[in-house]
Amino acid sequence: MVVLNALRQTPGTLRRNLVLFVPILVLSLFQVPQLALQAVNPLLSSIVSLGLSLVLLVVMPFFQGGLIAMADEALDGKTALRTFIDAGKANYVSILVAYLALMAVNFVLGMVAFFVGVVGTVFVLGSGGLASANVATLAVIGLVVAIVVLLYLIVLFFLQFYGQAIVLDDMGAVDGLKHSVSVVRQHIVSTLGYSILVGVLGGVFGGIVGVLSLLLSPESTTAFHLPELSLPVLAAVGLLALVVGVVFSGFFAVYSVSFYRGITQ
Repeated sequence: MVVLNALRQTPGTLRRNLVLFVPILVLSLFQVPQLALQAVNPLLSSIVSLGLSLVLLVVMPFFQGGLIAMADEALDGKTALRTFIDAGKANYVSILVAYLALMAVNFVLGMVAFFVGVVGTVFVLGSGGLASANVATLAVIGLVVAIVVLLYLIVLFFLQFYGQAIVLDDMGAVDGLKHSVSVVRQHIVSTLGYSILVGVLGGVFGGIVGVLSLLLSPESTTAFHLPELSLPVLAAVGLLALVVGVVFSGFFAVYSVSFYRGITQ
């Protein structure tokens, strides 16, 4: 089974190619100031986070292209940072265009959900609360939100391999998106299994990072009546969160490429 074969390949590939973690570590360290500020000044941390988001919008296509190429090379033996740089530059424009197209679709779906949510809130408040609201209208609002969420998941499901298609199959942005849809459509069951496994693993790792992030936030420790941590302990917690994030990102990079190769070769 492709899902399990790709899963078996991933740990060994990472052990042979620890250099794969270097770009991920650099990108993660770039975000450390925001995490540090979260423990000191949450408001300033939010401002810095917004700025970092804009920077990442520009950087991510380069990072994504380079990491996919490194993972592909690592699966066949050894890889190097030169591969990351060359592939990042070569595929930057195509991945950026596809990335922006996906963002636009997600933005439209998000706005629809937001609009429905606002209308629903106004309706409920105008009706005197949930107890007095019309059940049929609430059902329609809930159905619309559910449809929007489902559309988002479908888009994500079918277009998740556009980066691999662009980098590994030398395609442009539009062809990469189309190829991702075609590949997933031809391997629905395998891709569903892969997506569920990635979702579960992502949930576990994300939960760990989320808990660690809560420990770094003064508001969270106050809200949950947790003891305030000393500076050395905060540093240790931050380092642990960094390591967990880097390990999962490296794992996902190799696993996604290995799975894609398995269903296309």
